[in-house]
Amino acid sequence: MIDVSLKKLVKLKNNFKGKRVAVIGDLMLDCYFWGGVSRISPEAPVPILQVDDEFYRFGGAMNVALNISTLGGIPFPIGVIGNDNEGRIFKKLMKEKSIPDKGIIVDNKRPTTAKTRVIADKQHVVRIDKEKTHPVSPAIEKKILSLLKKEISKIDAIILEDYNKGVLTESLIKNIIELAHKSKKIVTVDPKFLNFFTYENVTVFKPNRKETEDAFGIRIKSEEDIAKAGEKLLAQLKCKYALLTLGEKGIALFEKNKPERRVPTIARKVADVSGAGDTVISTLTMALTAGADIFDAAYLANYAGGLVCQEVGIVPIELNNLFNAVTQELK
Repeated sequence: MIDVSLKKLVKLKNNFKGKRVAVIGDLMLDCYFWGGVSRISPEAPVPILQVDDEFYRFGGAMNVALNISTLGGIPFPIGVIGNDNEGRIFKKLMKEKSIPDKGIIVDNKRPTTAKTRVIADKQHVVRIDKEKTHPVSPAIEKKILSLLKKEISKIDAIILEDYNKGVLTESLIKNIIELAHKSKKIVTVDPKFLNFFTYENVTVFKPNRKETEDAFGIRIKSEEDIAKAGEKLLAQLKCKYALLTLGEKGIALFEKNKPERRVPTIARKVADVSGAGDTVISTLTMALTAGADIFDAAYLANYAGGLVCQEVGIVPIELNNLFNAVTQELK
């Protein structure tokens, strides 16, 4: 359990407010078509959806930025969208959520990454992905780094949110981490398979079990497997902390020359795990910038991830909801 008094918890909550966090990575738009089915198409043996509702949500790195905002911080998202209808919807959503868009680069040569979910009578029928995953051009890389350099003195931390959609290239990752070190900024990473081992010397490296298994070509089943995987992460990534997320088994926390620590998952009724990882990295980073130690930050992040899993769909964590729930847990 979090090792902090209620008085310190209130102080920590207040310290969340106004923290500035750059979120660099793959920006996405989640699109939903929701309705009912009463007949089959005469053109093909497929259901005809009568659309009752159509709505849009942030996904990927932009959902991380939204979580920073709902946690009381000031996000500075940096990434790429296309010159298309989804891009215009994306910008409109940013305006509605009062999130600054000066870090958004429009690339005419690639579409806005969009995931369209068709839901009929509460049943997920199909998902349609619109994306290009090849690496962004050197010119776009240069723009991203330039945007970060201009803002680096004003930010408290950097989140690198990689979905392998082409924004975080090997050279860009290295340049961002080098800049962060020179500026003494916290860097947290939510990786994917590609470029997994490029994220060296960051503050926190936070892969999940599958990502770690795929990267090392191993299987993580036993407690011994978890411990060995944590040691491998520390040795190869040279990170200050490695957080291995284990689903229902919580989080395994590793730090050089210190024993492994565990943050257990609190039993909850899980409705939807979508977006939980985004909430975890957002809360973890905000807590570290607010002055929490790594274990307390991991506890809060794990708790926040559990809370959003109780909601249907991708829902960001709210600052008051998180701290009210933790306060009740400590009483």
